[in-house]
Amino acid sequence: MVFRCQRDSWARQFATRVVSCQAAELRPEGGGEPVRGFQVVLEDTILFPEGGGQPDDRGLIGDVPVLRVTRRGPEAVHFVPAALEPGAEVLLSLDWERRFDHMQQHSGQHLITAIAEQMFGFKTTSWELGRQRSLIELDTPSMTAEQVKALERSVNEKIRDRVPVTVRELAADDPEIERVRSRGLPDDHVGPVRVVDIEGIDSNMCCGTHVSNLSDLQVIKLLGVEKGKKNKTNLIFLVGNRVLKSIEQSHSTEKALTSLLKNGPGEHVEAVKRLQSSVKLLHKNNLNLLRDIAVLIARDFKSKPAPRQLFVLHRKEGDSEFMNIIANEIGTEETLLFLTVGDEKEAGLFLLAGPVEAVENLGPRVAELLGGKGAGKRDRFQGKAAKMSRRGEVEALLQEFISHRSPEV
Repeated sequence: MVFRCQRDSWARQFATRVVSCQAAELRPEGGGEPVRGFQVVLEDTILFPEGGGQPDDRGLIGDVPVLRVTRRGPEAVHFVPAALEPGAEVLLSLDWERRFDHMQQHSGQHLITAIAEQMFGFKTTSWELGRQRSLIELDTPSMTAEQVKALERSVNEKIRDRVPVTVRELAADDPEIERVRSRGLPDDHVGPVRVVDIEGIDSNMCCGTHVSNLSDLQVIKLLGVEKGKKNKTNLIFLVGNRVLKSIEQSHSTEKALTSLLKNGPGEHVEAVKRLQSSVKLLHKNNLNLLRDIAVLIARDFKSKPAPRQLFVLHRKEGDSEFMNIIANEIGTEETLLFLTVGDEKEAGLFLLAGPVEAVENLGPRVAELLGGKGAGKRDRFQGKAAKMSRRGEVEALLQEFISHRSPEV
């Protein structure tokens, strides 16, 4: 079936009737618990069900939001949170901003695909309409920066030429189908076959929604290429309003950097490089100071007249090297050391060091108490912790072990 949204991609409202309504569950795209609702089939729809690389539409049936639209054979299935009465006449309203964005990206993809093949012989093997940017997978191991620039110039020339975009419906056995670009029909396809024509440039079998003239695309920006799978190349692009939004975002970032760096946009890169050099030097000096502090902490402990069997220390600033320096300076033959760095209540690093028997016995239990993971060898057991707030419980465990262990341990 060819839906109303495919015959008139510009329709924003449409009156139709409910054919069926069945209880169902929807699994959120980002994961999580299924959402209970209803699958509604209408006589016809202006809400596009996902397909051909294009995501589905959003909108309202009356005042009930449509959370997902999928295709099931000749039917478009609308998932809604409230039941609708079969036979009832309803008014569909389309989320036009989302739809027009998809139309721009999809028609832009057709144009880029056609011109890339004409200019360089690069065939499109797949494409993805992402939430922020889209990509075309080209059947070539590489694409030069000069080729990207030439392709961008060419597609934007076609936009300025205001080339018409039309949609035809052909019978499944029409010989014309053999002459259009296609990756094949779905196994469950029924009814006429849609062909999208960019006049004088491309004819492509497609189920998606499209603009009616290339001028509706406004502009195409090719952001560059990335290495794809199986010796292919991903071409990243933006079309129309996404280009404008990207410029607006870049301008806002530029203004913020100008305010923070206290210089003009042309000097931002050099200013950041200077800051990176300063940070690198400060980090080096900080590490040296931490090493010195670790040695002083250890020496202070060893200078106490009465040696202690347990040494516990937490420091917000530090790393694994800091803790190991302390353990090396104090020694692990007779003293059990429990050292932690990081947040006082949540995430951080820990080290349990001391006599081999004690560490092997207590290491996994310490990691469990701290809600973390670790590994050890002989007199050291260290790892990451998620519950630093339970350090007191670990210390109590170590104290209990020391009080019950034999003098030889």
